Amino acid sequence: MPLVKVEILKGKDTDYKKKLLDGIHQALVDVIKIPDNDRRQRLYELESENFERTGRSDDYTIIEITMFKGRSSEAKKLLFAEIVKNITTTLNINGNDITIVINEPPLENWGIRGGFPANEVDLGFSLNV
Repeated sequence: MPLVKVEILKGKDTDYKKKLLDGIHQALVDVIKIPDNDRRQRLYELESENFERTGRSDDYTIIEITMFKGRSSEAKKLLFAEIVKNITTTLNINGNDITIVINEPPLENWGIRGGFPANEVDLGFSLNV
């Protein structure tokens, strides 16, 4: 159940935003094997004066993924590459204009399914990818 937060410069059209979110989600499905219906994404559109991006274009995109701890370094490396590939292919963004950060709080720091710690719940999928 990754939580995805995306920050972009305000002014992109609906199609652009859909392709951006779809590309990120598809990479999560393909690489870390989340269920296709496990989609929790937030898109923040920032005014130019609130989005400093020295040395980057107006397409600069920051992607933060908060997910359960347990995926291998290799899986994360593949995830970075797949997200960038998906976005650069569909939106023609320069790969240097994409920054991705993964946050992995311990399972006991996630309250899910009615307020239970994630380490006490059968998640229904493997974190060992």
